[in-house]
Amino acid sequence: MDALDALADRYVEEFAALDPCAATIMGIAGHDRALTDYGPEGFAARSDLTRRTLVALDALPCPDPAGDGDAARAEAARVAAAVLRERLETELALDEAGVREGCLDTTDGPVQRLRYAFELLDQGAATDWEAMGARVRALPGALESLRAGLVRAHDEGRLSPQRQVARSERACLELRRYLAGLAGREDARRAGLEEPAWAARQALGGLARWLSEDLEPRAPREDALGADRYRLGVRDFLGTDLDLEETYAWGWEELARIEAEMASLAQEIRPGGTLAEVTAALDADSAHRVRAEDFLPYIQELADRAIADLDGVHFDIPAPLRRVECRLAPADSGVYYLAPAEDLSRSGTVWWTLHPSEEEVVTWSVPAVMFHEGVPGHHLQLGSATLNTATLNRYQRVSAELYPGHGEGWGLYAERLMGELGYYRDPAHRLGMLAGGQQIRAARVVLDIGMHLRLPIPAGTGFHEGERWTPELGWEFLRAHCGPWADEQVTFEIDRYLGRPAQAIAYKLGEKVWLEAREDARRREGAAFDLKAFHRRALDLGPMGLDRLRAELAAAP
Repeated sequence: MDALDALADRYVEEFAALDPCAATIMGIAGHDRALTDYGPEGFAARSDLTRRTLVALDALPCPDPAGDGDAARAEAARVAAAVLRERLETELALDEAGVREGCLDTTDGPVQRLRYAFELLDQGAATDWEAMGARVRALPGALESLRAGLVRAHDEGRLSPQRQVARSERACLELRRYLAGLAGREDARRAGLEEPAWAARQALGGLARWLSEDLEPRAPREDALGADRYRLGVRDFLGTDLDLEETYAWGWEELARIEAEMASLAQEIRPGGTLAEVTAALDADSAHRVRAEDFLPYIQELADRAIADLDGVHFDIPAPLRRVECRLAPADSGVYYLAPAEDLSRSGTVWWTLHPSEEEVVTWSVPAVMFHEGVPGHHLQLGSATLNTATLNRYQRVSAELYPGHGEGWGLYAERLMGELGYYRDPAHRLGMLAGGQQIRAARVVLDIGMHLRLPIPAGTGFHEGERWTPELGWEFLRAHCGPWADEQVTFEIDRYLGRPAQAIAYKLGEKVWLEAREDARRREGAAFDLKAFHRRALDLGPMGLDRLRAELAAAP
């Protein structure tokens, strides 16, 4: 175990040094002054680290829980070694398939990660301006490296499609605007950032023009990436192997089940009204609206109350996690959670985007989102892993971002769990959970697999039956199944799915594994089953792929 811990610790340090942007997102301390090299040399160095670590792991003796010594410690080592091996082998497969260097991604590509690298350092009065300044000064060089990597990816036929290039151009301009605002702050001027921020903005403008005028016209037009690339995405984001056509069919069934439940609930809220009429009435109801200036205290109170209610009753929440910080995102980046830094210099944080034009915020779907992002969702799950030095090595503690099936599956499970525990007493809040979380996640299973594999739309669905999926049909499908979204939001969703094959299905497929594992444990244990104990066992395992999660929970005593 000591040798494995040492290897895991060394891997985390080398990984963080080679990918500082990821390190900041993952909460790995000590790398906030640098930016990731997204050029050919950077990708080669990270691939080399993967190979070297896998060789070193192969050289370690296999932990044997049945042998002499501390069985519990050996069991923890067995799990830790298997989790690290699975991730390294997946990283190697991604490298060998050549999908990294040319990957531009609507939500998590290189430009987006560079933006997060600045946003996450931005702590208001508590901002480390030396670290921020170092990153601002490093940005032009990072962008040049990124350009070099994209040129090579294009030359080797590995560049992302045009719509992802266009989204990256927009991300450059968003980061440019953010840095303009940053440079205008008094603390930034005192730190001498005006001139470096101007140079960084110029570099961002130059990259945006190059992406738009030079690279985008030469990028592939075809968005669908096919079954082989999709299966690699399933392995990457979910840690499992799926029968894709069977999963596609299940997605249709699950979507129909959820929409039938929504229709029934709408009748309970407003008998005789259609679902669209009920949701419109809820949107207009002053009982479900909060002034924009009051929204941050509103969600903070929701988060605080959930922690107070659940701690010691349904979960034992560690003291450092009995507060999650809610903040408004400085750019239009949706709603997301970031775990506390491993040294607790950054608290667990829920970031929420409000549009400047919003004077009031509709709230009937907000409680479910906060349960997903806060407690019992990501804050409890990911924060517990960060703090668990007793049974998890350093890699396990900081690697939650690498396992969306595990993490987003738990977040969606947490939304449903709060309904089981009685936290949607207002039927509008339960409808909000279904409309805001369950329906869109089921629709993603259908749409993500359907678009990437160009599958036919089944008979009996009432939607373009027999036709094969295109982005245009995907747009229409979201319009039909996901409420009155603005056109830009629908377009963003389509671009997101096409840029990250299989990430969008991680939520619903992950939730499915959590629910099945819980029911399996309930059947095995009968009257002795204890939900709180099940959750404790599950969270103590730390992040991992879904196949391993299912196997470890099935083997639990």
